[in-house]
Amino acid sequence: MGWSFPIGTVRGTVIRIHVTFFLLLAWIGASHATRGGLPDALAGIAFISLVFGCVVLHELGHAAAAARYGIATPDITLLPIGGMARLDHIPEEPWREIAIAIAGPAVNVAICLVLAAVLGGIPPAQEGLTVEDPRAGFLPRLFWVNAFLVLFNLIPAFPMDGGRVLRAALALRMGHREATRTAARIGQGVAFALGMLGLFGAPLLIFIALFVYLGAAGEVAEEDLRVATRGLAAEDAMETRFEALPPEADIGAAAEALLRTPQQDFPVVDGAGRLMGLVTRDAIIIALRQSGPGVPVADAMRDIPRIGRRVALNDALLALSRDGGAPAVAVEDEAGQLAGLITPANIADLIAVRAPAA
Repeated sequence: MGWSFPIGTVRGTVIRIHVTFFLLLAWIGASHATRGGLPDALAGIAFISLVFGCVVLHELGHAAAAARYGIATPDITLLPIGGMARLDHIPEEPWREIAIAIAGPAVNVAICLVLAAVLGGIPPAQEGLTVEDPRAGFLPRLFWVNAFLVLFNLIPAFPMDGGRVLRAALALRMGHREATRTAARIGQGVAFALGMLGLFGAPLLIFIALFVYLGAAGEVAEEDLRVATRGLAAEDAMETRFEALPPEADIGAAAEALLRTPQQDFPVVDGAGRLMGLVTRDAIIIALRQSGPGVPVADAMRDIPRIGRRVALNDALLALSRDGGAPAVAVEDEAGQLAGLITPANIADLIAVRAPAA
């Protein structure tokens, strides 16, 4: 995900923090400081940081369950609204999806049990109403936050875990795509209900409703992508008609090609037909402004992922999304020559052509 950076790796899963997470910390610190000065601000930041530590454990629970079925989790990203574990693919076997989905809330249940044992029992319910008070008990507040995470994540709506459990349960009786669309419609109905409740003095519910509604739409789009690309190889989706630039060309020539063709990005190819790199529209414009048209395109190009013609198209999609996203993936033939390009634009066209009607 863009605007995020890694802070560590756990069993091959990169833990990333989105820059907006620091806005949350700043807001927590400022709101607490207005009530109790620096000590309260530090206490508030420490508590929210520990809460997100529990969120990381929740997401690692998903990753551990997915690993049992041979599904990798490339990264986990911390956002102000929680965590997001990115699996390299979603299992279509319902029981596997249920196991992976409930593994996250199960971690929060385990944390609650540990905290209850430390505290000598379940803390009073009123402690759950004072989670924003830095002077309230630290561990009791942490208990109730984890209890809330369990209940919140079991809401039967994407992108929460409950939505995935619902989709898997529906998939026991219908096709996976139909189950996804049905679960998405139910989730959007939940979002509508939350939004209506939010109009009566709970603005946070409106934010959650928007998050749930967009999450449901995103899940349908991902399912359409899986349907459209199932069983295809890279050569089945690659663009083969494009203009390439020689390494000796300058940025001025690249700018002319940008105006002359519908392309946004241009592969740089040597005399043997081998890819040297890709120069993007943004790189062309920046180079023109900073160095002028005479700079070689080789100075402005970037490397892109490369795969073989017969590699599964899903691997190309993973390469497109990895490490913040690549502008394109190069498809090479057996001789190492550039055979085609796979871009987000032609993947979108593929989905439009191949995805079955709703």
